[in-house]
Amino acid sequence: MSQHYLHRHLTPAVGEAQLQAYGQSQGVPPAPSSDRLSARETAFISARDSFYLASLTEAGAPYLQHRGGPVGFLTVLDERTLGFADYGGNRQLLTAGHLRRDPRVALFLMDYPARRRLKIDGEAEVVPPADDPRLAEQLGPQAAGEVERLFLIRVEAFDWNCPQFITPRFTAAELEAQLRPLQERIAALEDELQGLRRHPS
Repeated sequence: MSQHYLHRHLTPAVGEAQLQAYGQSQGVPPAPSSDRLSARETAFISARDSFYLASLTEAGAPYLQHRGGPVGFLTVLDERTLGFADYGGNRQLLTAGHLRRDPRVALFLMDYPARRRLKIDGEAEVVPPADDPRLAEQLGPQAAGEVERLFLIRVEAFDWNCPQFITPRFTAAELEAQLRPLQERIAALEDELQGLRRHPS
């Protein structure tokens, strides 16, 4: 776990819970500067086709939603910034509205087949596409539909979780890739069998 992530989340209340449960609590590490995404995090984020995004209402109530798209739709713009395009949906604009009062967000990214997960803390803002056409094209090519707004997320901290209790799950595309060699082998054996039937020894 990154020291900056620990500093943000190892609050006095967490220390009290640890003390009650285990008889001791972890010390709060010093707060280094905000985390910077490395090549490892960039590769992981760029390979995802979905993630979970949490925001806060004015009253402090948590709100969690799922975001999905083509692989890489959540784009690493630099070592401190993520972005993605938002298209027309149910017109509720809950997350966009929450960010008007509180920019804090949390992202949860899963790689079910490899049993890996990445948590990211950040601050987000909504950018109208007309304000930055180049960024709009980078985050959401028009071929994918009309981009209504852009989300920029400034990364504050992140943490990799252990794989314990993650049940492997596979998308249709992932299953197809895994099954392709087997399907090709079956097709080759069927061709061989047909040949033997046509020309028995």
